[in-house]
Amino acid sequence: MKKITLFLFAIIFSATAFSQKKISGTVNDSANQLLPGASILEQGTTNGTSTDFDGKFTLNVKENATLVVSFSGYETAFVNVNGKSIFNIVLKEGLKLDEVIIVGSRNAKRTAVDTPVPVDVIDVQDLAAKTGKVEINDILQYAAPSFNATKQSGSDGADHVVPASLRGLGPDQTLVLINGKRRHQSSLVNIFGTRGRGNSGTDLNAIPAAAIKRIEVLRDGASAQYGSDAIAGVINIVLKDNTDGVSGSMGYGAYSTAIGEGWSDATGETLFNVEGKNRLDGKDKSFDGGTFKLDLNYGVELNDKGGFINFTTELLTKEKTLRPGFSWRKGYGSAGIDGFNFMVNVNLPINDNTEVYAFGGRNFRDTDAYAFSRSSFADGDNRAVESIYPNGFTPRITSNITDVSVSAGIKHKLNNGWEVDFNNTYGANKFHYYIKDSNNASLKDASPTDFNAGGHSLSQNTTGLDFSKYLEDAMSGVNLAFGLEYRTENFIIFSGEEASYGLYDNNGILLTNPATQTVATDSNGDELSGGSQGFPGYSPDNEVDRSRTNVGVYFDTELNFTEKFLVGAALRYEDYSDFGSTFNFKLASRYKVNDNLSFRGSISSGFRAPSLAQLYYNLKFTNIVNGVSLPSLLSANNSTVTRAFGIEQLKEEKAFNTSLGFTYKVGGFTATVDTYSITVDDRIILTDNFDASSLNLGVDAAQFFANGVDTKTQGVDIVLNYKKRFDEHIINIGLIGNFNDTKINSINTPETLQTKLGLSAEEAELTFFSPFSQAYLNAAAPDHKFGLNLGYTYKKFNAALNFTKFSEVQLQDFQWVDSPPTTQAEADALYLVATDTYESSITTDLSLSYAFTDKLNFTIGGNNIFNIYPTPQFDGWTDQGGLADSVQMGSDGSYFFARIGFKL
Repeated sequence: MKKITLFLFAIIFSATAFSQKKISGTVNDSANQLLPGASILEQGTTNGTSTDFDGKFTLNVKENATLVVSFSGYETAFVNVNGKSIFNIVLKEGLKLDEVIIVGSRNAKRTAVDTPVPVDVIDVQDLAAKTGKVEINDILQYAAPSFNATKQSGSDGADHVVPASLRGLGPDQTLVLINGKRRHQSSLVNIFGTRGRGNSGTDLNAIPAAAIKRIEVLRDGASAQYGSDAIAGVINIVLKDNTDGVSGSMGYGAYSTAIGEGWSDATGETLFNVEGKNRLDGKDKSFDGGTFKLDLNYGVELNDKGGFINFTTELLTKEKTLRPGFSWRKGYGSAGIDGFNFMVNVNLPINDNTEVYAFGGRNFRDTDAYAFSRSSFADGDNRAVESIYPNGFTPRITSNITDVSVSAGIKHKLNNGWEVDFNNTYGANKFHYYIKDSNNASLKDASPTDFNAGGHSLSQNTTGLDFSKYLEDAMSGVNLAFGLEYRTENFIIFSGEEASYGLYDNNGILLTNPATQTVATDSNGDELSGGSQGFPGYSPDNEVDRSRTNVGVYFDTELNFTEKFLVGAALRYEDYSDFGSTFNFKLASRYKVNDNLSFRGSISSGFRAPSLAQLYYNLKFTNIVNGVSLPSLLSANNSTVTRAFGIEQLKEEKAFNTSLGFTYKVGGFTATVDTYSITVDDRIILTDNFDASSLNLGVDAAQFFANGVDTKTQGVDIVLNYKKRFDEHIINIGLIGNFNDTKINSINTPETLQTKLGLSAEEAELTFFSPFSQAYLNAAAPDHKFGLNLGYTYKKFNAALNFTKFSEVQLQDFQWVDSPPTTQAEADALYLVATDTYESSITTDLSLSYAFTDKLNFTIGGNNIFNIYPTPQFDGWTDQGGLADSVQMGSDGSYFFARIGFKL
């Protein structure tokens, strides 16, 4: 290992070049301002460099070389050396936000500032380098105004795949694309103790940040353009296409365990993991959650027509964190990760009219999180086998998560000007649970401590054929596009080993016939629970293998009636094999008052098909209510149990979006402000628990997926940026903000449910979707979030200072589950004691960077440097079992890091 490390550092700090001529010069813009960081590459080779902070460069090249000079936001220049030694290269200017974008418009000439809908263009590499954030969710949380994601704890699978949302809607109401092609979702459905309950989202953290050129966030409904899931918007990830050799970074960071004194006194109980002491792992630590990341990127030209291949690989390892928790939640904190990524992006022009392209990759993560703790048998908890865990135990839910994807296609321009794109994209996610440091109580002394608990997978294959043409001579420009898409999906639940799900009798034989067998009992004669503690395995009865298909046809156009006035329209028809068809539209417009000011707006309908996981997921599991287990059944939507409770077959969610805003730019200042309103009818939820103790199912409660609520979300997105250069000094000021308000217009409690259970309308609604669950839906986004980002550059030095303000967040705690109200009067009384208020907070991030050479830079910094936590709740009723739920900035505290960036 030592030799490998020395070899890596030798590579980083050395570079070789074979040259015939040394050249030097400067790179400027048209205003004669020097451009630090501009790329100079010898065409057809990987030999290149970048300008220093004075805009200067030196490079050894061949006598007859051609230089390719590029800089973000400027037109690429091609300069012939022709024996010259000194160059003054001038690039034509173009604003960074004016990069041609892929998402939100099928017009190849459209840019982010002049789109009729709001699109953020985010430089991921710059943010990753300056903030030390290692995963995409963390980067977007502080870069996109209405994007929200925080790491969960004690939430089963959601500890391992972080649910994320846009504009306060569900994780599955945002569509994710890579290079403009649909990305598959995770097979995980969030069911316990987390934002996005009942939803399945796309796992953005499965995509290596080092492979990404930029991220485009379309903050507007786009179902008519892209199909299901695009209710809140679209996130398009554009992969790197550079060909300038090897680049990479290596970084390490850790979280401070300092959290302050007096926590145990405030609760009246002995807490675990306070100030890095009395930790579950038995170690005193000032820092934990140590995170190491190494990434490498290599790009090379394939031919002289612009062909390239770009490889990225990424190694990530993160230790678990531990934060204050009660005796029943000794392992409160975020999950550990060991992951490896690679991604490939390739484009090969065959001739001037035809190109072949492909991209894809594989992500593997081995994750590890603590479940709720079990007390000892001596303390009255018979879930712990006394001979194995005499002092009780804290199970670990670990998982192996694998994502694979491959997309390939061919683009061709016909003689009549139509451009054709034929593509096939396949993606799959597999989530496999392994439960460790646990036991199956009904097996007593014979119980294993590690369990293969089974898991689930989701695969998706999309074949598309797209046609587009830009008519320059029609009006002031007209873009036409149409196409069709055929998609297949498959969802699987596979069972684990018998001991992970089985309930046994006193003879250690699996209980299969309750008429002749009795459940194993403890020494007090009390029945013992079966299955692996922490997370019960999937049994053969849970196994699912379900598929569906859908076909979609769309038409999309943009009409520039004049240079100032644009109108866009889209229509889409989709037909699903399992629930029927939908038809959606979109109208959008932009009017340029002058070169600086534009107004824009849109109106659209949208939909989201129920996911296969929502249709067929089922599991017997254990909710922990104030340290007491509650066996529960999550029943599949198509099961007889679900029908017996009056829950109907799932249908699509229907949405209606409107937005209105403006863009303004002058000099180095740009501003976009957009208001929005989104109504969603028949929104799919995970219901609360119904009494199932009389159904002889071996559980006390049952819950279901249902088209349960109609919601309305309104808000404002604000993005302001200012950049100015004073000689060798560059300042950047950015302000991003979002106001968001989600209201539940109606709770659609099935009338048959009320009748069959003999409940009043009031009781049925409180049981169907209680204030506890309503708070989860409303807390998908804070009421407002603002980020002030300050940057300063002087020659080789850069500093970044970022402030993020989170609004107050309110959740309802687990008292609603422990003592569910049956009348509005009881509910009103419970509000007074069960409302957890997390006060408005501001976090501060700081980073300092220095470029030793144009090939080597070093960054140190900290996120949340003043160690701000969500307001502690001392009564022991938080949903996740710690002294705070994972809201706002999350519950890990300050993070300090160092990072080396290099080029070869």
